[in-house]
Amino acid sequence: MTQKNEFNLVKFLTKYAMVIALVIVFALFSALTKGVLLSPQNMTNLMLQNGYVLVMACGMLLCILTGGNIDLSVGSVVCLVGGVAAVMVTNMGMPAIPVILLCLVLGLLVGVWQGYWIGYVRIPPFITTLGGMFIFRGLGRFVLNSKTVAVQDPTFLNIFTAYIKIPGLDDGAIKLSPIIVGVAAAVLILANTAKSRKDRSKKGYHQNSALADFAKSGLIAALILWYCWMLAQYRGISVMLVWVLAICLIYNFITSKTAFGRYFYAVGGNEKATKLSGINTDKIYFIAYANMGLLAGLCGLLCTARVGSVNGSTGTSFEMDAIGSCFIGGASAYGGSGTVGGVVIGALLLGVINMGMSIMGLGDSWQYVIKGGVLLIAVIFDVVTSRKSGAK
Repeated sequence: MTQKNEFNLVKFLTKYAMVIALVIVFALFSALTKGVLLSPQNMTNLMLQNGYVLVMACGMLLCILTGGNIDLSVGSVVCLVGGVAAVMVTNMGMPAIPVILLCLVLGLLVGVWQGYWIGYVRIPPFITTLGGMFIFRGLGRFVLNSKTVAVQDPTFLNIFTAYIKIPGLDDGAIKLSPIIVGVAAAVLILANTAKSRKDRSKKGYHQNSALADFAKSGLIAALILWYCWMLAQYRGISVMLVWVLAICLIYNFITSKTAFGRYFYAVGGNEKATKLSGINTDKIYFIAYANMGLLAGLCGLLCTARVGSVNGSTGTSFEMDAIGSCFIGGASAYGGSGTVGGVVIGALLLGVINMGMSIMGLGDSWQYVIKGGVLLIAVIFDVVTSRKSGAK
């Protein structure tokens, strides 16, 4: 029996609430800033300034999926890893590449330490990471000797902050490489949609109408082309953008296309049933927090390279931005639900609010108020819709 596809406005608004909110906020601040927000430089900086949030939020998502758990220590780990990198490169004169590798290992070790207590000893994540927040912040300040350490090593900076310039394509005022990448990405998205529909049709799976699928893919492709055009008018593609996109794509693949990724959803949905099915839930908790430490270490390097220096306050409130991006992007406060795509939407929403209010000249106080309000509304929305659907 063929299932009839009917448009349900309530379900549509529920599913795409944060996307709609992002569009509204984007339009609002574009109007309030008289179009300044939409300048090529600001559009480039929007992604770069929120790159660390996106990277950390991918790791935070795995923690939240296991049951609404969070990691409060990531901002402090950013300070510690960034401080170690700055001291090694600037004060000790060590080569950039070995320093980067050592710092990534340091971040992983921090995650392994916390993952052991959370996964195998079953110390509550909130308590474990709260302790880690103080411990690693203190260690970071100790390493820095409570000073600001600048990083000027060109190799270190270029690995994370340089702009890609292809001779012959990016020599003029308009950089051609972003346009080529944008066109290739748009074609790939549309081709993938067509292939997916063909495969589902062969297997007899239920699917949306062709108009709905291609309209969604076409909109995404159009946005990518528009953003690449913005990049082309400024300085082209940043290496940091490549890092961020690579992390987001990898974690999107893991969470949506692999059985291992589904284990995190299973643990958050029903841990007892997951354990009875033969999955080692202790190991899943351990991997979630070990992974979070590794990504926090990478964020420490990204932040150090972008700012060009590290001090004892580096990374302050980064954990709140990562957590907020996940919840605003649709991750359930109960665990078991959330996507990397939603995390990107949440991070961009916060980024637009921050940038828009900065352009308008409003102070940090209002930014905290607005971000807190948006986070609260997002969680309330999740809780209310979950109750109505009987999910919880």
